[in-house]
Parts: sequence; structure tokens; C-alpha cells
Amino acid sequence: MPSDSLIPTSRRLHLMQQRWSQLLFAHWPVDPEILRPYLPARLELDLFEGQAWLGVVPFTMSHIRPLGLPAVPGLNRLHELNVRTYATLDGVPGVWFLSLDATQPLGVWAARTLFHLPYLHARMSLTETDGTLRAMAERTHRGAAPARFAATWTPGAVLPPARPGSLPHFLTERYYLYTAGADLAAAVRGTDLWRGRLFHEPWTLRAATLSEWESTLLESHGLPTPAGPPLLYAADALDVQVQELRRI
Repeated sequence: MPSDSLIPTSRRLHLMQQRWSQLLFAHWPVDPEILRPYLPARLELDLFEGQAWLGVVPFTMSHIRPLGLPAVPGLNRLHELNVRTYATLDGVPGVWFLSLDATQPLGVWAARTLFHLPYLHARMSLTETDGTLRAMAERTHRGAAPARFAATWTPGAVLPPARPGSLPHFLTERYYLYTAGADLAAAVRGTDLWRGRLFHEPWTLRAATLSEWESTLLESHGLPTPAGPPLLYAADALDVQVQELRRI
């Protein structure tokens, strides 16, 4: 569990302002030995009671605005679908992404080029009807393994705040990310590593009821199909600051 000193503060200068909404955390427990080959040698898997976790997270990113610049119409909103696990280095826990499929071509280019993240081009929709959300995606990135995704879920009652040391806190309250390059295979083999710093208020989590789930995202990475349904948390919208990306 990170100490208070590992939680970024809003007083830091930020590189990017965003709003995340229509978000679903879907996670499965995974044998750490299965995930170890997907991380660079310098990173350690971050485990909860000895167990690794693998997540798929669809959401909408809007109000995207670089530091000191206004939002650009047509470029300030995208849908994203990421595959993630959790890693730590020098006692700092963070997110490690296997892929981040997204709809905005310029945003994908910028994230791959400037932030060294494995973003991939995709067609994706995320719609809401009478309180029920539906996400659909198809990867279109040239040279990447194909992947498709469809899910429908209904957010429910607000859950109690996630307590430090609990599984919901471990899976959702992440204020750092690690990345090693836009190509995952090369990133795992290489020595480059960056740590990004985020700030946001704690998530307001909700129960979620899943009525549809079809995905080949994990399989596109050579991972086995999960044996059971995911552990789900829906989340209310919040504003996020990307505060720092530093080579380490």
C-alpha cells in the first residue's frame, strides 16, 4: 500500500487535463507466472495477497487539453479500451499497460510518440441508454494482432469508499503508470523505462451488472481466456491531471 507521499498532489504543474467517464473496471485474478513475461525485467508485478490481477477498462476520455493551451474541437474527446496489470519499482506502485486501443488517430500518435505508451488505433463506440452502457470496439492498428470487444453493463448503487489495503483500492486507486515504449514486445526486452504521475480525486465506485461480454483482447496478447466472469466496478466521472512523465 502506498504511503501518503506516493499520492500526487494537485499543486504540481500538470502536462495534460482530461475527464474520464462511462468507465468500467473489469478484472480477473491471474497466476503471476503467466504475466511475468509481459513486464520488463526492472519491474516487479504488484500482487494482492500473492495474486496478480489483469484488467480490461473501457471508458470515454473528454475535455482533453494540454498545459497552457485550449481544447481543440474534434481532438478533445476519444473512447479508450485498455488491457492492464499492476507493477511496482522502488516501492512506487503503478499501472502497466499491455495495450490501449483508442479512437482518435492524432491522440494515438501523440501517446505513442510523446508518452511512449502502447496505444493502438481502433474503431470504438460507447453509448448510454436509460442508464445502461454499451461499448463496442474493433482494433484497426496496422501490424497489431486483431481484437474485438463488446460489453453491456448497468451501473448500480454507490459502494463505500475503497479502504487502503482492500482489493478495490488496490485495483482502482493508482496514481502512477509505467511505460517502456509504444511496442510492447520491444518494451519488455529493452532497458528504457518511464514513470508517469497522475492526480485525481478518489474514485466513486458503483456495483455493476453485466449483461453482455465478448472479447478477444486478452487472447490478442497470447493470454489464456479467463475461466470465469470478471470482478466489476463501475465508476463515476472525474477529472484527471497528467502531472509528470519522467525517465527512470
